[in-house]
Amino acid sequence: MGSAIPPPVSRVRPLPLSGLLRLGRPSEIWFKPALSVVVAAAPPNLTLVALGRLDLAAYAMAGSLCVLYAHNRPYAARARTLVRVVLGMLAGLTVALVAASLTTDAVVLVTVGAVLAAFHKALCDATRIGPPGNVIFTFVSSGSLFAPQTLGQVPGHVALAAAAGAWSWIVGMAPGLIRPHGPERRATAHALRSAAAFAGTGQAAARAGAAAAVHTARKTLRSTGPRSEHRDALERLVIRAEAALAAPDGADPARLRAWAGVLRGTGPVPRPGDLAGADGDLPGAATGCDGPPLPSLHHRLGPLAPLALRTALGCALAGYASLALGVGRPYWALVTAACLHQANVTLTWSRGVQRVTGNLAGVLLFAAITPLAHLGPLALVLCGLALNFGAEALISRNYWLGSVLVTPMALIITEFARYQQAGGLMADRVLDTLIGAGAGLAAAVAVTNRRAGDRVEHALTAVERAREHAAEVLTAEHRPAGAVVAARRHLVAAVVDLRAAADTAAGEWWQRALPAEGVLRAEEAGHRTLAATVRRQRPHMSEGTRV
Repeated sequence: MGSAIPPPVSRVRPLPLSGLLRLGRPSEIWFKPALSVVVAAAPPNLTLVALGRLDLAAYAMAGSLCVLYAHNRPYAARARTLVRVVLGMLAGLTVALVAASLTTDAVVLVTVGAVLAAFHKALCDATRIGPPGNVIFTFVSSGSLFAPQTLGQVPGHVALAAAAGAWSWIVGMAPGLIRPHGPERRATAHALRSAAAFAGTGQAAARAGAAAAVHTARKTLRSTGPRSEHRDALERLVIRAEAALAAPDGADPARLRAWAGVLRGTGPVPRPGDLAGADGDLPGAATGCDGPPLPSLHHRLGPLAPLALRTALGCALAGYASLALGVGRPYWALVTAACLHQANVTLTWSRGVQRVTGNLAGVLLFAAITPLAHLGPLALVLCGLALNFGAEALISRNYWLGSVLVTPMALIITEFARYQQAGGLMADRVLDTLIGAGAGLAAAVAVTNRRAGDRVEHALTAVERAREHAAEVLTAEHRPAGAVVAARRHLVAAVVDLRAAADTAAGEWWQRALPAEGVLRAEEAGHRTLAATVRRQRPHMSEGTRV
């Protein structure tokens, strides 16, 4: 008899030290959130300056900051998303203000803040709201918990935030008047560029990135609303990216990049002539071929329980430690801990290093600009707006660089009610940053995420089932219209989810050995089947046609 196969052994993965502060390329649309937050925040703040009530600006900022969300979403989806963001922000603000009006017990308020932070983390991750995720919600609710408040003042303060939130919705939707199809054109262009990169290099990492970009483009087009001529034109280009991903040897990277370049403007969408099906219809236009449905919210919340627990524990520890050391603003430590928690411990560690570096540099920047900011209320507001713009413009290059400007902005917001001694503010900020980072990382290490490994196993099973289904559809003599397209898109989604699950699990510091070879084999098999579906879907194309 052969020896029994030993069970997978848990092992500790080292945390990285190099490359954490390296600057990346700026986001393609870095100027959109940067400009939007200035346009959203300036009118409420300047109005309050004129009325002599700058002490209310913190509540208006709660609504103004909602404009930072959903910039990558088509306008039909963006309208709904921004409404949910504003309502979520108002709900968190209301809970925080009511708690602040009912008790001044700092321990109780820290506990409420930790629970809210965990709720924000779980809900933002489950709904896939996108950047800046839970950070803004926690920043607003935590600060509001320690704002002197009476129960009678709460409705007025929430109403002010709601008015600013409504203005943010208008600002967020305004670019649609100029480029109504901008988000879906950018998503399609990114899919084309990613497919071209993979066709040019053939690297596994490029293939995973291209698959994710194509999948994202599909979801983006699906969220634009009813089918239209413009959507169908973009769909044709996504099919070309998909074909290049499945058959890179027959792809023309230069042509894919050229099409992506054309999409940057507002001109006509390129229309490749070989993408009509045998009956002249767009492949995949049939009802039900847009891809697998999104799992229910309850189903998505389950795997996030360890992350929510890490957030709650880290925020609570940070707040309590800050109180024990006599720091006057424990919510800064709480927010720091909440900002750290990412998909796994490795990313949390990286964010912690970046956060501490950025905050310490930001404190020095605050010291430099304090004389200018203290020239008067108007100067204070203008400095805050300038810092807000800079933070959103730079944060996509590396989180620490944006934090250099976020830190003085947060310090300036505390002075909207009254000027404070700069040295005390700076000392509190430094101490709370160190406390929050330490507590956040300790919580991430203490709460192991065994579900990450389970998710890899489930994702492997999902890929195998999707691949088998696609193979059955290909060999079936009689199949419904659009069956190949639907099977292919289910398989693409499964392969993308597998890569995301594997990357997340690989970043956990204490995790059982992962089936790395099995993941690679599943990905390769999945892409071979995808190539077969593309060839079957497009038999009318000649063998020499390059995509």
